[in-house]
Amino acid sequence: MGLTRGCSKTGCARPAVATLTYAYADRAVVVGPLATYAEPHTYDLCLEHAERMTAPRGWDVVRVGGEFPEPTLATDDLLALADAVREAGRPRSARPSEARTASSRGQANAEADSGAVESGRRGHLRILKDS
Repeated sequence: MGLTRGCSKTGCARPAVATLTYAYADRAVVVGPLATYAEPHTYDLCLEHAERMTAPRGWDVVRVGGEFPEPTLATDDLLALADAVREAGRPRSARPSEARTASSRGQANAEADSGAVESGRRGHLRILKDS
């Protein structure tokens, strides 16, 4: 499935194209376009489940937006993701004394007290040796 969200229905492996929410005060089930972010108390549905959704007796189904297009990632999104991965893998060029923040100073002091010694780096990870 990659970077797309999947259908919330058990056993369904299709990508989600719509989001379902309940409006309890109005006794309505609302099915609309796929929400930007997954939120608690919402359910992502594939096209088949979004179209076949029925409501409990006495409730209404409200469909917002009509058709539900398949989600696609824009080229800009893919490039931004690739750039973020590359940036995370680059070695830091700043000197450690300039790059440390207050929280990392506390971590460095704790590591020094434990006897851990940095022996190398692999991208953004550090290799520690016991002294």
